[in-house]
Amino acid sequence: MAWGAQVHRRSPEVSKDSSSSLDTIQEFARLNPEVNVICHIQATSPCLHPFHLKEALELITNQDFTSVFAVARQHHFRWQEVKKGGSVATKPLNLDPSNRPRRQDWDGELCENGSFYIHTRATIEKGLQIFYCQLPLFQMIIEIPFLLHCLSQGGKWAYYEMLPEYSVDIDVDIDWPVAEQRVLRFGYFGLDKPEAVRLLLCNVSGCLTDGRVLISVSGEEMVSVNTRDTTGIRMLQGEGVEVILISSSEDLTKALADKLSQRTGCEVRQLGKDIKSEAKAMMDDRDLGWKEVAYMGNDAPDVDCLNLAGLSAVPRDAPVVAINAAKYSCHNVAGLGAVREFSELILLLKKKANLPFPWLIYGLVNDFKAVQVSSNGLFCAIVLLFLMLLFVIISIASCKWKMSKVLGGLMFLLYIFFLVTSVMLEDKIIMCPISI
Repeated sequence: MAWGAQVHRRSPEVSKDSSSSLDTIQEFARLNPEVNVICHIQATSPCLHPFHLKEALELITNQDFTSVFAVARQHHFRWQEVKKGGSVATKPLNLDPSNRPRRQDWDGELCENGSFYIHTRATIEKGLQIFYCQLPLFQMIIEIPFLLHCLSQGGKWAYYEMLPEYSVDIDVDIDWPVAEQRVLRFGYFGLDKPEAVRLLLCNVSGCLTDGRVLISVSGEEMVSVNTRDTTGIRMLQGEGVEVILISSSEDLTKALADKLSQRTGCEVRQLGKDIKSEAKAMMDDRDLGWKEVAYMGNDAPDVDCLNLAGLSAVPRDAPVVAINAAKYSCHNVAGLGAVREFSELILLLKKKANLPFPWLIYGLVNDFKAVQVSSNGLFCAIVLLFLMLLFVIISIASCKWKMSKVLGGLMFLLYIFFLVTSVMLEDKIIMCPISI
């Protein structure tokens, strides 16, 4: 809805456990006579991009097909199923065992991946026959069309082939880990260029810790911190991401906050009730926007920040109100690796944001305006590079333009000298008199 989508509310008649998507599509077509082409997108295909739908739709609008469905190429050798305990031998269905092809020599087969189906209104009104397999509605509906025989009614079908990296489908529980990793690399995250996270605000109680406060007989308060989570924090710090731990004075005493800061190397801020305003103040001090901030919370007071942050997460055992507001729900619970998991996600998306392709898009949008860069020893490194080139020419000439072990050793020494000098200039071990 945030991207301008409208919602069709299913009527009770087509919202039963026994209802199929075809029932809903036909109801939608009946209530929206102005719509001439209807696309059924499967929610269990998370790597679908807008360009897939646009190119598939053009097959209908430009080439007069009546229906288009998504397929993916598979290289699976299929065999006839036989009952267990029988003496009947199985038979190959799509190969000759005596002449078994290599994968790279076989084009494979086109199989439906269930990602989307696009039909014209006329096709649906003729009573498109699609058979569905679905779970009850109180679970996640998983609908996979098995048989398309509208061709007998005069339909004109076309398939749209999706590349394997976009063709992930979620049918059973074990598909989730694969799908999650695939989405991070090939998923669609909107038109906005992904921003590299520069600041993580992480709640101590219920995120870094499991929320418990241990009290000794003498009244001393203690909390438990998992070393996996502290390692995750150091990973972020090593990649230039600032981490600030936030808490309230009720959750964490000043002594515990100081000890935790010493242990993690992070600043620990004790905030009041208005977390959003205080977080905004920290961002303003660093000249950051919400897109550059990651936030990890665990309860209702964190909801505003979870909604606004460019990337947000909650532990697996967080309340529903926080889970609904977060952009990512961790597999790990609070105090047992949730922060480490979120840290790895931040670093993965940071690498995605820093790829060269976004810079190309930035240049196209901004007419390739110059982007200011700086280097401690850039000028001296350039001069050194030209001097290296001169020495290379002199070395080759001194060897009478013939390859030899002496020339090879000389080239190697010159390269090492250039590499070491460039690093020393960049790290200001050697100061370049001219800075650019």
